[in-house]
Amino acid sequence: MSEASRIPVTVLTGFLGSGKTTLLNRILSENHGQRIAVIENEFGEIGVDQELVINAEEEIFEMNNGCICCTVRGDLIRILGNLMTRRDKFDRIVLETTGLANPGPVAQTFFVDDGMRAEFALDGIVTMVDARHFNQQLEDSEETRTQVAFADVIVLNKTDLVSGVDLDALERRVRAINALARIVRADPARRASVPMSDVLGIGGFDLSRALEYKPTFLEPEYPFEWAGAFELAAGDHSLILHEGPDPVMKILVCEVQSRDELDPDKVAERTFSLFSDTLAPAAPGAVLEPELRARLLDLPGGAPARFTLRVRKAGTYWILTQHLPEEFALELRDPRNVLQEPRVNKTFAPGHSHDDRVSSFSIETTRPINPERFQTWLSHTLQTQGTQLYRLKGFLNFQGAEERLVIQGVHMVVDTSTLGPWGDRQRRTQLVFIGRELDQPLLRQGFDACLEAA
Repeated sequence: MSEASRIPVTVLTGFLGSGKTTLLNRILSENHGQRIAVIENEFGEIGVDQELVINAEEEIFEMNNGCICCTVRGDLIRILGNLMTRRDKFDRIVLETTGLANPGPVAQTFFVDDGMRAEFALDGIVTMVDARHFNQQLEDSEETRTQVAFADVIVLNKTDLVSGVDLDALERRVRAINALARIVRADPARRASVPMSDVLGIGGFDLSRALEYKPTFLEPEYPFEWAGAFELAAGDHSLILHEGPDPVMKILVCEVQSRDELDPDKVAERTFSLFSDTLAPAAPGAVLEPELRARLLDLPGGAPARFTLRVRKAGTYWILTQHLPEEFALELRDPRNVLQEPRVNKTFAPGHSHDDRVSSFSIETTRPINPERFQTWLSHTLQTQGTQLYRLKGFLNFQGAEERLVIQGVHMVVDTSTLGPWGDRQRRTQLVFIGRELDQPLLRQGFDACLEAA
């Protein structure tokens, strides 16, 4: 495909609550004459952002919940492939990342994968900055700094919440992180309101700046940390995993193919997309077989978790693990209980880290909420856990209210608005909390006290 005919892609990023969805809705409603397909990623058990995007029923593709940086290549290749089957229905793509995402691996997809590079052109990364909360977010989250560092355009949003002096200081701090990006101040009277020419048709992602910030930018990242090739006899082998840092772990076992030539990098490229599939956990005692699909192993604490690896034909087999084998004291023993060692193996550096203290949880109920009790509980929650609450969003089903209420919160600032009448929709409350070391039982208990009697 020629350079001019490649599909432009804009990546919209920014920390939780910075205004990404608001800008996305402005892009979709402006009279710029372009048809736009949207790809969304959310962090949490239930997705609410899709319903906050206008025309979502026709234009939105949702990424798998979870870590966009770990599984982004597999997800993007799958979704972009689907989009190509309806190429005549859009002119460009806007990809909105979760607020906890490192945009580097997203951008990397369009450079390290030959198929993606031939069909799509990364027009640029637009990073939203919450003018009121940026300094705190910068201290709490490395992702905030990375999102700014990779940006081609930085939009200073919520400028009405800070003074002119503070806004100037904020711009200097942002400029110190990224000296080359274009900085745009959103209209203080309208959140996320900027000229479309500042965020669309940027002219191309600055690859040289990305390489300067991260020299390994063009080295592929994978959703697994280790691969090993084993010579296995036919029969039932024992796969034993001891308690480790996570209660589950993804694993893939497949036969070595001739083109792999016992090269871990080649098998990594052949299988990485399989780790982005949504998987049901396999309980200890489950039987696994070598096949081209990943499995999610459930690893309850206490006794070691044992699985059966059934090999029907003697040969050489790859085992790829989401985490390092030593983190779980992984053992592979043959039918005679002899410990097996790999012929070759490789550790893949993840290239990024996760703050395990940051988590998401959701509340969903069809029981109506007492408005007065909810306001009292919310005020108390913001006072006691507001600094730890990065993001609160969702829909509220207040007793007696005909309007569907939207709630959006960042730290201790919460706004509500209406999204039209319930109509034929099922009345239900959906809330997503994202934060650091949140007291989930206390939050659930407090929320339950706001519910009307069943």
